[in-house]
Amino acid sequence: MTAQLDLNNLDLTDDPEVQNDVFLAAFNSGQGAIFDSLYREDSISNLSGTPLTGAARTEAITALLATKPELKSRVRSYYATADTSLIIVDYDLVITKEDGGKQRIQGKCTDVLVRGEDGKWVMAVDRPVAGSIEDL
Repeated sequence: MTAQLDLNNLDLTDDPEVQNDVFLAAFNSGQGAIFDSLYREDSISNLSGTPLTGAARTEAITALLATKPELKSRVRSYYATADTSLIIVDYDLVITKEDGGKQRIQGKCTDVLVRGEDGKWVMAVDRPVAGSIEDL
């Protein structure tokens, strides 16, 4: 992360590198409510391995982040119109399994963001796809 971010006042800018920094800071905070605040209410997330929206998405995100996973990501591609953007990142995620062991998941994530009426970008679709999984 290149800048210090205020987790209580996150702003997804037009800059994909800053967007990535914001997502990483929110995710790695371990606070599901902070990360979930980057989503529209009707957003779809596949973060749990199943496409979820609404309360089910929020619950899955909160449960996952409570385990303090560690996420790294790098912007691979970025495309934008005035009110929609597509960001593709390579990610490296280390999670704690139910048995207490660690697991590394690496893959690509395709995110669609939309600009709201307030001018701020929010997540509409979050679709991580694992390429490799290994126990650590």
